[in-house]
Amino acid sequence: MFKKSILASVVTAFCLTSGAASAGPEAEVLHWWTSGGEAKSVAVLMEEFAANGGAWTDMPVAGGGGDAAMTALRARVLSGNAPTAVQLKGPAIQEWYEEGVLANINSVGVAQNWDELLPAAIADHMKCEGEYCAAPVNVHRVDWIWANAEVLANAGIEMPTSWAEFNAAAEKLQGMGITPLAHGGQAWQDATVFEAVALGIGGADFFRKAFIDLDEATLTSDTMVAVFDQMRIMRGFVDENFSGRDWNLATAMVINGEAGFQIMGDWAKGEFVAADKVPGKDFLCTSTPGGGFLYNVDSFAMFDVKGDNKVAGQNLLAELIMGQNFQKVFNLNKGSIPARLDVALDEFDYCARQSSYDMDVASGNGSLLPSYAHGMALRGAQAGAITDTVTAHFNSDMSSQDAVAALAKAVANSM
Repeated sequence: MFKKSILASVVTAFCLTSGAASAGPEAEVLHWWTSGGEAKSVAVLMEEFAANGGAWTDMPVAGGGGDAAMTALRARVLSGNAPTAVQLKGPAIQEWYEEGVLANINSVGVAQNWDELLPAAIADHMKCEGEYCAAPVNVHRVDWIWANAEVLANAGIEMPTSWAEFNAAAEKLQGMGITPLAHGGQAWQDATVFEAVALGIGGADFFRKAFIDLDEATLTSDTMVAVFDQMRIMRGFVDENFSGRDWNLATAMVINGEAGFQIMGDWAKGEFVAADKVPGKDFLCTSTPGGGFLYNVDSFAMFDVKGDNKVAGQNLLAELIMGQNFQKVFNLNKGSIPARLDVALDEFDYCARQSSYDMDVASGNGSLLPSYAHGMALRGAQAGAITDTVTAHFNSDMSSQDAVAALAKAVANSM
C-alpha cells in the first residue's frame, strides 16, 4: 500500500479547498448491472464510494446485454452531458476514445502499478494510445455450461464433455418433459451459444481466424457449416417461450429445475449464489466442450467531464475499482474472477478456481481468446454483422450452407 493513497489525497484536497467543505468526489455511473447478482455486486462499489466521501448517482439501464445502455450513452454524449463513468469493454473503449470523449486516468494506473497487477492482454484493453482510460473490475469466462444438479442426477446424466454427449443428454431431458437448454431469444444470447459452439467444434486457431482475423476462407469453411449444424440442433432444445427472455430469467429456469442446462458466462453463477444455491451441490459448472477460454472483461471507462469534483470522482472510482478488497468482494458476488493477479482465491468456489486455473493454461497454450459476442474481439459493426446472421439462422429454417454464405457476405459488407 502507498503511504498516502490517491484516494486520501483527493478527499483531503477537497476538504482544504476554500468553499468546498460540502463538496466531494462525484460520479454519475451508467451501467447495465440490474439483475439480482449484478445489482448486489455494483452495490459493493457504491458503498465503498460513499464510505470514502463520494456522492454516487446511479444510472442503470437494463436490457440487451448492454445494447440499451449504449443507446442511452450515445444520446447523453451527443447532448454534451456525458456520465462520469460508463461500463464499457473491449474495442468499444477505443471507439469512444477516437471520438475524443474519454478522460485520462493514467496517473492512477501508474501510481497503483496496474501494469504489474494486470495480465498484459487485459491491461491493453484498458489503454488508449498506451495510457489508461478505463479500469477493469473482473475477468468473466463466457464458455460455461451450468446445470441443475438434482435434475441431472434424477436423469442419470453426467456433465457433457463433447457436443455429442450434450446432444444425447438434452434428448434424454426432453423425453422426460424437461427443457434441455434454458435460453433467451435475444441476439447477444444467441451469439453467446454460437461462439462457444464454434470454439468447441473448430478449436482456438479456427476461432481466431474466424472471429478476430475475419478470414473469409475460415468463415466459409466446412467447419463453419458444422458449427451452424450444431446450432440448428441447439434450437430444438429450447422451449417455445424463449423469445425475448432475459438471461437471468433463463438462469432461473435452471435454478428452479424447469431446465437442465444453460450456456452462459459466469455472471450466471451470481444468480445461483444470490438464490442461496451451493456450487457442486445445487448446481454444476463445466466449460463447454472443446477446450479454450473465451474471456469478457467488465470495465469502467471515464468520460471527459467538467468540474474538479467529477474528476476527483473518476480518480476515486478508478482506485476503488482496482483495490484488492473490491476486486475480491465484487467478484465473489458477480461470479467472475479478479482482474488483479494478486488477489487470493481462498474464499472463491471451485467454479472460480477452475476458471482461474483454465485461464492460466489457456494463456500458456494460445487458447485464451477474447469473446466476440461480448464486445472483446471485434468492433461493433463487424460483431453485429456476425450476430445478425446467427440470429437469423437460429430463428428460421435457413440451411447451414446458406448461413455460411450470409455470414461471409455480412462481414464483408461491414468492413
